[in-house]
Amino acid sequence: MKRILFLTTVLLFSTNLFAQKTLTLEEAISIALQRNSNLIKGTNSLIINEAEIKSAFGALLPDLGLRGSWDWRRTSDDGGQKQIDFFGNEIITPATESDTRSYGVSAGGSITLFNGLANYAKIAQKDKNLESAKLNLEKLKQDIVYNTATFYYAVLGNKELVKVREDNVTFNQKLLETITERNKVGAIPVADVYTQQVQYGNAQLLLIQAENDYESSINSLLNYLALDILDEYNLVDPLSQNSNFGSENAVTGDLETLVGIALNNRVDYASQKLDLEAADKGITIAKSGLFPSLSGNYSFSTSGIKPDNLFDRRIYNVGLSLNIPIFSNWNTETGIQYANVAKLNEVEDLAVLERTIKIEVKISHLDLTASKKRLDVSSTNVTAAKENRRVNKERYSLGSGTILDVLQSNKDYATALTENIKAKFEYKQNRDKLLNALGKLEYKKY
Repeated sequence: MKRILFLTTVLLFSTNLFAQKTLTLEEAISIALQRNSNLIKGTNSLIINEAEIKSAFGALLPDLGLRGSWDWRRTSDDGGQKQIDFFGNEIITPATESDTRSYGVSAGGSITLFNGLANYAKIAQKDKNLESAKLNLEKLKQDIVYNTATFYYAVLGNKELVKVREDNVTFNQKLLETITERNKVGAIPVADVYTQQVQYGNAQLLLIQAENDYESSINSLLNYLALDILDEYNLVDPLSQNSNFGSENAVTGDLETLVGIALNNRVDYASQKLDLEAADKGITIAKSGLFPSLSGNYSFSTSGIKPDNLFDRRIYNVGLSLNIPIFSNWNTETGIQYANVAKLNEVEDLAVLERTIKIEVKISHLDLTASKKRLDVSSTNVTAAKENRRVNKERYSLGSGTILDVLQSNKDYATALTENIKAKFEYKQNRDKLLNALGKLEYKKY
């Protein structure tokens, strides 16, 4: 029976082990770039932008249409009506019935020869819209890389916090056992037992909260990656393999230099410039209504009463049409005002984006600098807090310390570990945040 129970336990453990899927940061970013809904929609919208460019080029070409017609008509007359002929004789019209059929074929079209250069401005405008859309997709990809890494680090951080809480529960459990045994032999008062029982219960509550935070964070990651939240994933910590973690520099230079780098690299800033240029082309398109327009037309047609003689009578036509605007009920002027306002709004949007970039760079740089200092301090605190807990525990064991000293030193050690974990992942997150603000966050390798 024991052998069967042992084999069952091993089987269940193995099944759970193999059910878990390993997920690295690179794999998570790759999945996000493939499944992000906004990115998919944006990529699909490029098809429309490309079609608009093709349509704009098509406006330069002549159009052509083909038309065919067939007509049948029957005239029925019952007769019997009295009429007077040329000689004054009265006659009665007989009943008659006649059928007529006609066939026709025509082909023709028109071409715009001049419309105030609106057609050329429209081509340039649509081309800039396409390039702007592509750059916006690049910025979206960089944001996806940053957001995925943020979710990923949150899971890893919460996972390490669970380990800290588990170790804290283990420490308090062993300490409670020690205190209980010493109380039994009368070495310490029962108050210490009760005090430690409270601390042990609090440690268990903190562990439950940490486990809940971990599950919530991994659900958020899987949801962002559009993966099934019911699947089990084992995340690989990319920071554990970096022995020089925290010593690398993301960027160098003063704030003014960093802002210059950002304005040169940020694809959304370049996209906004293209939007401004496209708005300027919109003014050219609107002003074309002030100029005369010249168009040409051409056609060929033929008709007949039978298909056999359809092409016996042919008509060719070529013509020019000149349209000179004199008064358009102020519609042209209104269109020009709309275009000017659209350009002014794009100028304002560009200025706002430039200020936003400067703020993002400054804040990201300050956050990275502060997180680097926090990481160094927290690492030192972990070492000191661990040693302080060891000393206070030994003093308590020797009877020269109090239970409060042990509990406080253990609390300080757990706090130091927690702060160190947060500082480690916060540093990496702020580094990616600064790289994203500078437009240097890589996405093509994924």
